[in-house]
Formats: sequence, C-alpha cells, structure tokens
Amino acid sequence: MTTRQLLEIAFSSGRSATGPATWGQRAIWDAVRRLPPADVPRYTIATAAPLEPGLPLPVLLDALAELLHLHDALHTRLLPDPDGRLRQTVDPEGTLTVEVEQCAAGADPAGTGARLHEELAGRPFDTAAEWPIRVGAVTVDGLVRYVSLALSHTAVDGSGMNRLVLDLSALSLGRTPAELAKLREPAQQPLEEAEFQASERGLRRDASARRQFLRKLRLAPPRLFPQPGATAAPDRFPNAVLRSPALPRATELVAAAHRVSTSSVLLAATAAMTARLAGRTEAVLGVVVNNRFLPELTNAVSVVAGDGLFHLPDATAEFGEVVRRTHAAAIGTYRHAYFDKLALAAEIEQLTAEGVPLADRSCVFNDTRELLPAAPQPGEQGTTLSWPVEFEPRPGLTYALDALQSDEALSLAMTADPAVLPRPEMARFLYGIEELILTEAAKGDHSG
Repeated sequence: MTTRQLLEIAFSSGRSATGPATWGQRAIWDAVRRLPPADVPRYTIATAAPLEPGLPLPVLLDALAELLHLHDALHTRLLPDPDGRLRQTVDPEGTLTVEVEQCAAGADPAGTGARLHEELAGRPFDTAAEWPIRVGAVTVDGLVRYVSLALSHTAVDGSGMNRLVLDLSALSLGRTPAELAKLREPAQQPLEEAEFQASERGLRRDASARRQFLRKLRLAPPRLFPQPGATAAPDRFPNAVLRSPALPRATELVAAAHRVSTSSVLLAATAAMTARLAGRTEAVLGVVVNNRFLPELTNAVSVVAGDGLFHLPDATAEFGEVVRRTHAAAIGTYRHAYFDKLALAAEIEQLTAEGVPLADRSCVFNDTRELLPAAPQPGEQGTTLSWPVEFEPRPGLTYALDALQSDEALSLAMTADPAVLPRPEMARFLYGIEELILTEAAKGDHSG
C-alpha cells in the first residue's frame, strides 16, 4: 500500500539570462520535434537507484535545491525566437516538484520505485514551458529508499547525467555547492558553451570538424549491407541483449596487451563483425562521442555528446592488428566530433541533392558502460542472449549497438532492421563479438 505526495522545492536567486542554444541543445531539440509523440520519451535520460540504509527526506530535498543553483541546465527552457532560431532561457526562480511515494513498513521500495521511475521517464517534456528535470522518491518510515531522476536529453547527455548524480550524492552527504563548484572547475554552463561556439575559436573548430566528417563521407562505401529484397517493411525492430560475464576481464586483457582502451577493443570487434556479415573488408560506423575533451567541458552538466564517423579499411584482418588500427582511427574520430550537427546536416543534404555518393551511416556504436549500467541479474552463469523488447522502425538504421556494464557482466544491446539483419544474424553478430575478444584474450592470458 502506497500513497503519493507532491512536494515543491522553491528555487530563487538563480541566474537570469537568455542566449542562443548550444549545438547539442539544438540538435536534440530538432531531432525530438520530428518524432511521433510515442517515440519522444526515448530521448529522455533517466537513472534510478535504491538507497541503503536510506536518506532522510529533508536531506534529499535540500540537496536538490542546492543542485538547482549549481547547474543552470536544470532550470533552462528552450524556445524558438520569431525568426525560428532556438534560444535558451535560464530562469532565476521557480519550483521543482518531487513525486514521493510513501510505502508502508515492510513494503518493497524497489518495486514501487521501478514503477515510479518508468512513469517519470515515460512522460515527454515540454522544454518551452517546463524545466527539464523530474525527480521521484520512495520513502519507508520517513527515509528515502529509492530515488529516480528523469531529464530531457536537451539538458544532459550520459556524461552530464553521471556528473549530476555524483553532485547530488555529494550534496546529500554534506558538501556545499561552493565546495563542489571549486572542485569541478572549470565547468561551463550551457550559456557559456554557446558563447564559445559563437567565438572565432569555436567557429574554427566547427568548420574543421565538419570538413573532416565530409571527407570521410566521400571515402567510405555508400552501402555496407546488401539492399533487402522487395518485401514489406518491418513494423518492429527487435532488440537483442547478449550478457557475458567473461567479457569484462577479456576486454581488459586485450586492451592491456595492445596498449589501447577497452572501448577501442569493443569498437574493433564491432567493426570486424560488421565487415564479416556485410561481406566486405571495410567497416564504417557512426560512433557516439562524449566530447568532454575540452577542459571546460570535462565537468559540464549539459548535452555535449556528438557524432563521429569511424572508417576502418581491412577490418577482417588479424584481430590484434584490427584492434591497434581501430585505436588510432578512433582517436581521430573523437577529435573531430564536436561540431554544429544542423550545419553538417544541411551540407549533407546539399551534397545528396547534387548526387554525390556518401558513406553508409546506418550502423551505430555507443559505449555507454560508464554512464548507463546494465540491470544486475545475480545468479546467472555463462553467456545469455535475450530478446527483451521490440521498437518502432528507425528510418535509415541498419543497427544500433550499445555496450553496457554491470558488476557481474558486460552486456551488448543491439536493435536492428530485421530486413537487413534477421534475428539469427543479430545473434551471430553478438556472439561473434564475444568470440573475437575471448579468443584474443586467451592468447596472452596465462593466469591459469
């Protein structure tokens, strides 16, 4: 038995300002407004966790009030001006509603919290009229035992959410906003980032990154996988999740042996399997990049993640060699992934209209291990493959592959167009990634 209570946190004395939207805000806002209403919540960044042994509710509410003062993104609205240009408005005051579910003693706060979290994350945001954050809490005997955060993707990306959670935890443990602000320096607010992007230095970086992206578009193949036959378009895209307890250690062993990052190992295996299943020797992947390479963005709570284009010739070579070349190519991809996505889209549209052949960008890799942990499933042994859900079709997508980490395993979550990659091929793809990495790890693992 639970009861729902809505508590309002008053916010005042914040910064009051308005200015152009950042590249990231504009790109997400533009993408979301084109979606059918049912798909909009897929762009919500959400996280939830149990709290043991619990936190007094007033402590959480005070920490949330301080969090609003620390990060402008949490009380920023986005709306177009009369000329259609998107602008951000930072509100100096307002209220944040916290939805509190009160459980009776002995009830299951985790189950209640999961249902509340799904509800908060499932409602679309009106970024012109409301702040881009929702908070839920489940209490038992006055202690918060489960907390949920749901934010519009126009406010944060995965790295931004990670920083937000760390700051909320620190504030709940007694750190002050002033202490955190000093500890996190430098950390740009979204208005400051927009100012940099409009500066001479920012414009040069944008132009250079877009030139590199367009150069790769002209070099890579215009199609990887064969065109599907003349069949009815699928009405759902299946989602497969391979969960491997052996992959975390194996990935680390391969990374150490070749002196590369673990992300490069996973990217290399994904590129190799893409080439193999496509019947080609090269692979081209869209890669989601966290873009925290500029010092002032390292600790930013905002939406900074961008898209890189990764092209790897001879992706079916000996896997150790593929790993090393992937790492070198990935560094270049990451370096040139901070740009104005809408400006790039306009350039691509123009080239397409002119009949210029451009690279296949329908395969996407996203390493989210540090940001979006996989749900723990204690008690399972060995690799498992499940098919938890199906999604609405995504035009122009062959597959999207996410890497997720939990304490017990590494998970690979793949959504694919079944007309291009039927379920047996999806399974072959995921098991193939695991086999490549485990086999390479075994070459140098003599730990017994």
